[in-house]
Amino acid sequence: MAIATINPATGETLKTFEPLTDAEIAAKLDLAGLAFDDYRKTDFSKRSHWLQQAADILDKEKADFAKIMTLEMGKPYKAAISEVEKCALVCRYYAEHAAEFLADVEVKTDASRSFVRYQPLGIILAVMPWNFPFWQVFRFAAPALMAGNVGLLKHASNVPQCALAIEDIMQRAGFPKGAFQTLLIGAAKVADLMADDRIKAATLTGSEPAGASLAAAAGKQIKKVVLELGGSDPFIVLESADLETAVATATTARMLNNGQSCIAAKRFIVVEAIADKFEKLLLEKFQALKVGDPMSPDIDLGPLATPGILQDLDEQVQASLKSGAKILIGGQPDSDRPGNYYPPTILTNIPTDSPTAQEEFFGPVAMLFRVPDIDAAIKIANGTPFGLGASAWTQNEGESDRLIDEIEAGAVFINSMVKSDPRMPFGGIKRSGYGRELSIQGIHEFVNVKTVWVK
Repeated sequence: MAIATINPATGETLKTFEPLTDAEIAAKLDLAGLAFDDYRKTDFSKRSHWLQQAADILDKEKADFAKIMTLEMGKPYKAAISEVEKCALVCRYYAEHAAEFLADVEVKTDASRSFVRYQPLGIILAVMPWNFPFWQVFRFAAPALMAGNVGLLKHASNVPQCALAIEDIMQRAGFPKGAFQTLLIGAAKVADLMADDRIKAATLTGSEPAGASLAAAAGKQIKKVVLELGGSDPFIVLESADLETAVATATTARMLNNGQSCIAAKRFIVVEAIADKFEKLLLEKFQALKVGDPMSPDIDLGPLATPGILQDLDEQVQASLKSGAKILIGGQPDSDRPGNYYPPTILTNIPTDSPTAQEEFFGPVAMLFRVPDIDAAIKIANGTPFGLGASAWTQNEGESDRLIDEIEAGAVFINSMVKSDPRMPFGGIKRSGYGRELSIQGIHEFVNVKTVWVK
């Protein structure tokens, strides 16, 4: 894939970039290694100050950064503004809490003194996706830098200006030269990077194939890796639910980021007693969505990020129809406008044993399943290879307890939409990946947990 900014709303190529040469990559690795030697010795107060400075830059220039995101990957401008604000939030969270999270932990033993000390690993490689091009990077960078590591970012090839802007933010914030660098390279270079002894660990957010490839490369080198991969998140609605609130949230949850989010609700599992009403209300909400130029402040849905994503989504929908599914709304690419537009779509009557019922739909397509009871709902919710997040709606405490205990996912949200929050760990199970980002668990992923025993 070429490294270029291609406006997904128009198909216009706005800017292209030459990938780094092998010599340029080597020079950046050298610089990162030298930076780590000094940076690891800085104290938390300095790191915190620099990260607070980064947050200030994000807040002051959020309009400019949001515009870059929208032009490169098509998210609604108002959503891009919110993304930048969330990046500032995670910077401030770790600037304020990292020292506490990484303080020595005293343990009473038969030694004179015994404790656990958290120390940085070194250079961490971050392979990041295009769908949240600022947030995905900052939720890695904030804890990694506060822990004393240095970062190398290999961003998706369709968001190069976002990648360069983030490096520039870190430099202007005061971080030492080489502490955070962007590598404009293709995916084929990742395995070679993992083979370099100076890179100690990696993190990836992306597709299953990309995760498997990085994990294999890391495994050969016995290196730590954190993976946040795909999801086909269930959205369960039981009879006692506040139906109107559930439907409104369902619409927002499915259309999040133009439907291109790992934690977007994708499979709507509704008990039969309220299924007709839920379907009617959901259809009305989808019909009311405004599709258009993502820079416009009043639109709800913009284009998909690339023509390939549009094609893949349409092929999944057509495969669903061949397996017996029916369409309530949408179901065909929007050929009346330029760009990668796919309309809000609802699929019903999907055979639970069909291949598409097991897949992740990365776009504004909702799959609606009817079930007789909570037992069937949980069975369908768990009936995919994924286990990232789940949203479930009920006013019954017993049902809530069962859903929390029995749904196979890294996160369960009761009467709320799945989201990431700096204060809570984030990640999945099964083929949705392993390891955790955010909270205290996220900063502990890339440190040496050193046992110290003094007699």
